Amino acid sequence: MIFMRSFFLWLFLVTGIARADQVPPSVPYILGYPGQLSYVPGEEVAFHFSTSEKSISMTIERLGAATLKVSEKSGIAGKAHRIPDRASSHGCNWPVAFRLKIPEGWKSGYYQATLSVAGGKAKSTLFFVVRSKEPGKNSKILFQLATNTYTAYTNWGGHSLYSFHDRDGLQGHRVSFHRPLRSQFGNWELHFARWAEANGYDIDYAVNNDLEFHPEILKHYRLVLSIGHDEYWSAPMRDNLEKFIADGGNVAFFSGNTCCWQVRSEDKGSALTCWKQWYNLDPIYRKGDHKMLSTLWSHHLVQRPENQLTGVGFLWGGYHRSHGQFMDGPASFITHRPKHWVFEGSNLKHGARFGGKDTIVGYECDGCEIKWKNELPFPTGRDGTPKTFTILGTCPARWAPGDSLWYDRFPKDRVGAAVIGLYTRGGTVFTSGTTDWAHGLRGKDPVVERITRNILDRLSK
Repeated sequence: MIFMRSFFLWLFLVTGIARADQVPPSVPYILGYPGQLSYVPGEEVAFHFSTSEKSISMTIERLGAATLKVSEKSGIAGKAHRIPDRASSHGCNWPVAFRLKIPEGWKSGYYQATLSVAGGKAKSTLFFVVRSKEPGKNSKILFQLATNTYTAYTNWGGHSLYSFHDRDGLQGHRVSFHRPLRSQFGNWELHFARWAEANGYDIDYAVNNDLEFHPEILKHYRLVLSIGHDEYWSAPMRDNLEKFIADGGNVAFFSGNTCCWQVRSEDKGSALTCWKQWYNLDPIYRKGDHKMLSTLWSHHLVQRPENQLTGVGFLWGGYHRSHGQFMDGPASFITHRPKHWVFEGSNLKHGARFGGKDTIVGYECDGCEIKWKNELPFPTGRDGTPKTFTILGTCPARWAPGDSLWYDRFPKDRVGAAVIGLYTRGGTVFTSGTTDWAHGLRGKDPVVERITRNILDRLSK
């Protein structure tokens, strides 16, 4: 039994084959996905649906400071389609059921389509992003959404890049965008978008893939944003953003566990692959050049820790009030350099904490190796963090014990920290070092709001 189980695990990891007994949804049902995740006005959205009913209704809304209904359509012809064996890795391949040309007047943003059938007895949602047709004309801030992460965690069709919610208890290595996806927009990014738009900031939106396939848009912006849980990055995404920084562009990572895993886009961006801790099964592993291995960016074989981009990384961070780590922790940052411009107007003192009410330090956190001098923290630079990186605040964080198995050189007893800070190398890069920064904006924490204003106002000019 042990041998057979190991054999089928190996077979799945190598081939990506899913079990053929796809379970159909309960009747009535409606499911769908768009042909791609990002469009500009004038382009046509191709909607792919599968339903038990003969007629579909669809309402489209833009989610931001307000929820704005922009389109409503009923009487769309419905038809049921089978779920392919490899739906999670290679897509559903359902035919186009409806096409919609995006009106010129639609503002850049996150759009949610609500699908319903049988008098509303069954509903589901899908999403897409509208980019600016003239990048930088109305805003110098680009908010790129963590859609690679959404896809990595979606187990629809059988598998995700995780085993904890997998249909067969296995871990996939390839996931498709062409299937019903579970959006994570409401967890973090929506809170930021609502706050920013309500406070007068004009923002253009994009998705992770746009940094790879539409890098030409970057030159029109002064500031690029990453919010929440921006975990999965391809090499072209990172290369293009690092060039943007080198050319003087600014980036604010109000996010944690950021750029943790290297992925490779496949099939013209319709899928991504990441072998994660099974890096030795990655087909390119035995080819000798390991720079493109789809595993941790900080892995010693890749030699490109995310710290070099963001200033911080997960190897020196971990969890806070999550995964059993620091479950009674303060969930707040302690202030180390209150006179820095990031803290201007906050009235913080050295040693003061902020953000605890809304647990802004929570879930997954990034940090760096720290040395202390005269009661102030400094980066050692040994982990890839730029030596010019200024540490503004910290909060303890730690990996869960089992995570050390994912990285063969990780010390099991390391205690790290969520680190807020920044560096300048061409442009300025700020990081909050935590996924949950936006929860402070949702809770209207005055210090979190002031710091966020300082970042947006200074770095978008």
